Amino acid sequence: MNEVRRAVPPGRDAVLDEILDALAEVGEVVITTHANADGDGAGSEVALAAFLRARGTEAWIVNPTPFPESCAFLLPDRGWVLAAKSEEARRRCRAADLAVVLDTAESPRIGRVKSLVRKLPKVVIDHHPPGGKPIAGVVFRDTAACATGALVFELIDRAGGPWSAAIASALYIAVLTDTGGFRFANTDPSCLRVAAQLVELGASPEKLHRAAYGRFRPRRFELLREALATLTVHEGGRVAWMIVPKDAYDRLGTTVEDLEGFVDVPRDIDGVEVAVLFRTTADGRIKVSLRSVSPVDVNVIATELGGGGHVRAAAAVVKGSLESVVEDVARRAERALPDAPAAPHDGGE
Repeated sequence: MNEVRRAVPPGRDAVLDEILDALAEVGEVVITTHANADGDGAGSEVALAAFLRARGTEAWIVNPTPFPESCAFLLPDRGWVLAAKSEEARRRCRAADLAVVLDTAESPRIGRVKSLVRKLPKVVIDHHPPGGKPIAGVVFRDTAACATGALVFELIDRAGGPWSAAIASALYIAVLTDTGGFRFANTDPSCLRVAAQLVELGASPEKLHRAAYGRFRPRRFELLREALATLTVHEGGRVAWMIVPKDAYDRLGTTVEDLEGFVDVPRDIDGVEVAVLFRTTADGRIKVSLRSVSPVDVNVIATELGGGGHVRAAAAVVKGSLESVVEDVARRAERALPDAPAAPHDGGE
């Protein structure tokens, strides 16, 4: 049987070599990712930091929001992570020769880190579609990649290592979580080949799946119980959503990490093609998380709302009352469905 491979963007090896050359010429590197880092962003950071340190380069993780506690077990040394507000982070950023941005290419998404690394040359490794406020630098992007972790794997593989179980485990978590446990549409043959090689390099599927999906705190389920009371299937049965009650979120002391998988609840309803999770943020805005099944492109909806993401998974943060945002997003989701009737103004100006 012929081996199935995804299309490789032109110039791929040249970009990888350019990044490796840049990394080989520096003594200190700052690594960052988007706010509220997920398993892909955090796992990619740990893997790259461990790779660089094994080669004798000082590497520091400085994120716009705290490093996710759910991924802290991946860190060989918690001292690698510096709080963006700390004087130590500012000092390290001033001393660094290069900044590497992972799992996003948009400057607003790295928050307060943007000013810390403003003067540094940058490398960007990402698998999201290009947005409107790109980070300037050497960019290695492949929107067909299942996770940024798969691209970091490719970079380290191109360098010939060194590899370790810690690096393999961090990248396995990146790939595992961004594919929803290898069940989303981005779980293609290339993704599974990367996962297989990471297992050969020391990643333990059973241990890491348990770490990613089997260590939730009781408060998560208490919050889920209250959120389920808001579960709504829109007329027609193709769009569904759930709301995270802010009073319960605050009362239970939950965090963004406790919301892992909530948006999949409405998506798992038979017949639903677009699922949405709504949450009121600390500053009163509404976080809208969107998921879909083929062929619906929720990145289009998120982009219209000022956010972005992937075809099947995207998000935005918008201003407005919860009720008005829910109504607006539900209307947009219905219009995004195949064979949906055009709104009166769709064919206008």
